Amino acid sequence: MSLIEAMVWIALTTAIMLALVSSLLYFYRTNTYAIQEANAIASGQRGIDLMVRTLREMSYSATGGYPILAIGTTTITFYADINANSSIEKVTYRLQGKSLLQDIVEPTGNPVLYVATTTTALVSDYIHNTDQNTSVFTYYDKNGTQINDYTKTADVRFISVSLVVDVDTQHLPSQLILRSSATPRNLVGH
Repeated sequence: MSLIEAMVWIALTTAIMLALVSSLLYFYRTNTYAIQEANAIASGQRGIDLMVRTLREMSYSATGGYPILAIGTTTITFYADINANSSIEKVTYRLQGKSLLQDIVEPTGNPVLYVATTTTALVSDYIHNTDQNTSVFTYYDKNGTQINDYTKTADVRFISVSLVVDVDTQHLPSQLILRSSATPRNLVGH
């Protein structure tokens, strides 16, 4: 093999390697957003599933307090046994910026009080309800009428949950709206 033939083989091999590396880099650059969007949607689905399961388990507090403490378009505070330890915790779901958070207060003392340290956990991120002017929580009474007076917590019988999920509002695909609902078991018939 002559020097010219060797140079041609080296040039050809280098060109093929560069083409392969460039193709792989292009693939990862173009699909990074799709992977991030898929992860955000999966996070939203897990979050909405967790919230709906917890909302269904709503119950009277360890002190005998009504199951629902406060409601709003982006927050709800209620009592539920979320970890199957037979104690009823105070739970708050709230939207803070683009993050949906869960606050939990364990009951302590005798008599029982809900004054212990709040444990906060991230439920979902990349939530754009505020940007889209969409309520996270919508409440309905026993007749199926939407509740707009958030002081009427005793009238709540059905809760609809909507999460607007999007990694970046500047890129397609546009946001995805995840919806689910819950009928709190311990409020039915009251």
